[in-house]
Amino acid sequence: MSLQTRSIVDFLDAAPDVDVRATWEAYWATLTAMRDRLLARFPGAQRHPSCADHESYEAGTFEGSLTTWTGGGVDWMVHSWIGNRTGSILDMNITVWLDQAVDVPHLAIVFGTVPQVFHYSDFLARRDLALCPDYLTRWYEPENRHFLEFRGDERFTPAVSHGLHTRAVLSPVGHSYSAERTDEVVDAVQAYALARFERWLAMVDAAEPVPEAERATLRARDRRLRVLTYTLDPMNALATRAMGAETAGRLVALRYGKAQLDESATAADVASAADEIENTETEEDAG
Repeated sequence: MSLQTRSIVDFLDAAPDVDVRATWEAYWATLTAMRDRLLARFPGAQRHPSCADHESYEAGTFEGSLTTWTGGGVDWMVHSWIGNRTGSILDMNITVWLDQAVDVPHLAIVFGTVPQVFHYSDFLARRDLALCPDYLTRWYEPENRHFLEFRGDERFTPAVSHGLHTRAVLSPVGHSYSAERTDEVVDAVQAYALARFERWLAMVDAAEPVPEAERATLRARDRRLRVLTYTLDPMNALATRAMGAETAGRLVALRYGKAQLDESATAADVASAADEIENTETEEDAG
């Protein structure tokens, strides 16, 4: 199978017992530095109590860390990792779902190992880009040359997600790559992600307020996208295999912030999205 279309499971099954602790240390330090910058930029963000006992956890053959924040311009922020540091697989991320005061795209940065290096980063769109050329031009055109520069780096192979929803979410400047796990590659990914992160912060600083009348609609879309993005993540299949369906499902709900959504009456329809998906999958299995 082509490296571009090889799945995470394919990569992992080919080399299941690689020690990736050094890569974890490098990437986790970078993501933690990003978290600290975000908390300085959004000083009103507060830790959400739903993840209070998950700053360090073990479940089955996986371990990880999951912390979340909300408030102060951030609707939901996730800083997490999950995997097996001596068993090849890591999924490490910082994701920022902004509140509806601005319509700057959300931010997602993922570092991983399978045990090859995996990198995903994107500015998650808050409009239908094909129908909103002004939004596309304002927030994505400045990033286009940086996208093309990184896309042209021959050390990296485009990685095609097997998840249809994951591909549907990807923006025109979204990156999804694999590469050999060398110090040079690890450093290159870190440098690129940090530069992209700083450009996103500059976008937030340049944003104009969204009119009050438009915020409820934007909020409903944002939150539904958030639920679906985490619930339909192909990585969930590996977590289920490693720790069981019940524990994996509970962690997914913590990541998308089910408790936070349930606290808000106006988000009730969004919070039920995961239940709708689960019911659909159950019906398909039964069929």
